[in-house]
Amino acid sequence: MINLEEENKELGRRYRALLRVSKTVDNKEDKARIRKAFDVAIEAHKDMRRKSGEPYVYHPIEVARIAAEEIGLGTTSIVCALLHDTVEDTDITLDDVERLFGKKERMIIDGLTKISEVVDYSVSMQAENFRKILLTLSDDVRVILIKLADRLHNMRTLDSMRRDKQLKIASETIFLYAPLAHRLGLYALKTELEDLSLKYTDPEVYEEITSKLQKSKAVRTRFVNQFTLPIKRELEAQGLKFSVKARTKSVYSIYNKIKTKHVSFEEIYDVFAIRIILETEPEREKAVCWNTYSIVTDFYQPNPDRLRDWVSTPKGNGYESLHTTVMSPGGKWVEVQIRTKRMDDIAEKGYAAHWKYKEGAQESSFDAWINKIRELLENPDLNAVDLIDDFKLNLFSEEIFVFTPNGEIRSLPKGASALDFAFEIHTEVGSHCMGAKVNHKLVPLSTELTSGDQVEIITSKKQKPNESWLDYVTTGKARTKIKSALREDKRVLAKEGKVSFEKWLRKHKITNKEENIKRLLSFFSQPSPFELYYQFEIGKLKLNRIKELQIEKGRILGKASDAKPKEDLKDLLSKTNTKEEMLVIGESMDHFDYKLSPCCNPIPGDEVFGFITIKDGIKIHKTNCPNAVQLMSNFAYRIVKARWTSHQKIAFLAGLKITGIDEVGLVNNVTKLISNELNVNMRSISFESNDGVFDGIIMVYVHDTKHLKELKTKLRQIDGVINVSRIDN
Repeated sequence: MINLEEENKELGRRYRALLRVSKTVDNKEDKARIRKAFDVAIEAHKDMRRKSGEPYVYHPIEVARIAAEEIGLGTTSIVCALLHDTVEDTDITLDDVERLFGKKERMIIDGLTKISEVVDYSVSMQAENFRKILLTLSDDVRVILIKLADRLHNMRTLDSMRRDKQLKIASETIFLYAPLAHRLGLYALKTELEDLSLKYTDPEVYEEITSKLQKSKAVRTRFVNQFTLPIKRELEAQGLKFSVKARTKSVYSIYNKIKTKHVSFEEIYDVFAIRIILETEPEREKAVCWNTYSIVTDFYQPNPDRLRDWVSTPKGNGYESLHTTVMSPGGKWVEVQIRTKRMDDIAEKGYAAHWKYKEGAQESSFDAWINKIRELLENPDLNAVDLIDDFKLNLFSEEIFVFTPNGEIRSLPKGASALDFAFEIHTEVGSHCMGAKVNHKLVPLSTELTSGDQVEIITSKKQKPNESWLDYVTTGKARTKIKSALREDKRVLAKEGKVSFEKWLRKHKITNKEENIKRLLSFFSQPSPFELYYQFEIGKLKLNRIKELQIEKGRILGKASDAKPKEDLKDLLSKTNTKEEMLVIGESMDHFDYKLSPCCNPIPGDEVFGFITIKDGIKIHKTNCPNAVQLMSNFAYRIVKARWTSHQKIAFLAGLKITGIDEVGLVNNVTKLISNELNVNMRSISFESNDGVFDGIIMVYVHDTKHLKELKTKLRQIDGVINVSRIDN
């Protein structure tokens, strides 16, 4: 039973809470505008409810609260957040918005509506939509900030959604929204989006890391108090205003480290970092930070390789901080971050905080980033999936700073080459680049640059991009320009190829008709006439196969012996396009042709989905497969729900990694346990011992995840074994 009186009281509470956290709203006029937007939203959404059963209007109110409190946005953004779904879901039009609030509000809500039209729950985000999102970002960054607030609230309330939708939304979030939040400097938001995504894509791992963090919390707190005590005393003695926080590493970044570095939770030394936040005048910030660094290193020995100075040279997204890693008395490395209150605001709230501090120089670095996005978007040749790949290259990257021969500083992503630098200077310089001098020494174009290098580019009018250049570059800009130049060359060759191909047709008495060209495309496995002419011109087609074709009176009738064609992507899609279609794996029915994907080796018990491939039918992946996020984000229309049946006892291949202390007879104990006690068949086993520590990889055949779990538990009980974990390949 809906209690309207209680809901009205709750609305009043939420309105007051919104005003409380809106720090930038301090005059009556602004409060009146927010009240008006609040009333319009309540009226517009009055008959709507969310999946959880609560009034829909709670959602826009929460989005406005996140925008105000967690991103630090002002009145205009709060108004737009309250109204962000009205134009799309209710009778209110953009004209109404402009009449009631103004042109700026109309533009922002228009941007938000455009994004919502392409990103909804029934269709996952396809690559083409990504371009539209970025276009709105380059108009007014507030559109994307409100969209991030909207996404964060959706992720916080994802429990009420169906499992397949949870996976789709979580994959999309980790694939696009978390990197965007990172690039905009919204670290708190990025961290929560990543953690929530992991909670739904790999719930077991999420729970395991969360509980380990919880268990070790008291020990961490004791350690931090002891470690910071002498530093606090000295800072107070010097009359500095400061606060000290211990920042625990996010669940997602711990998960990432376990995965990429192949270590256990217990082996991660930087589970937390100490953050010292100083209050000082803007002109003294740098001096105060270095003075504090000096105090910290007076007490604790620093690791010289782990000093990061983003105070002198801020990151491209405006992040400023001084990071050092020092050795504690207990023999533990501890990361210490030193920054001022202003720097901390910017680190947590990104560019919204820049507006508050009106730092012109920082704004320009943001503008430079927006301009890079515009350059990518304005390239008409770039297809949408390439655009995502190029864009993500620049989203995720750490930065290096290099100098031109005149001493100008340029920022590039870490891993950038001399050729990337050439394209960063100018497209023409990049296109005609034939060599580079790094620190006055001639080097190949593929040379990876490091911070502080001085780079001079040598050009020649005769030089032009070639295919191998794509292996030398990492920046989106360079890749885009090289691909564009190669396409232009390809166009010229295809044009010449068309003329030669038509002569070849006449020679073999084949008429140049659309029907014949289609058959030849299929016969030579070419996607388009353009590609056919190009491949013909560069001599890559096996033309002597023409004798396999049956030709009569200039018409191609087909192959001399036509085999039954393989089911193509279109057929598979139409077969699996019903909403409730579920691929059942392991049943003795030949409902669909499927293969288990080798990239993650799923076994019964794993949560899985099917992906319709172009050539190999349906492939089964684990939902936490390394490729799952990309597949779900880019090709959601080709995803099929899948589940295992339990009655079959088929053996599936799974890999285990074992680490421990090398003891006599250990390998024998492991193999004996697997073969004799548990009757498990092994396909391969390899052990490597190095200075008393061993690493082993065993490939075993198991029935399901329960069987595998039992095997892991037993292996951990063997003396000398420290860790047993599943590996995908």
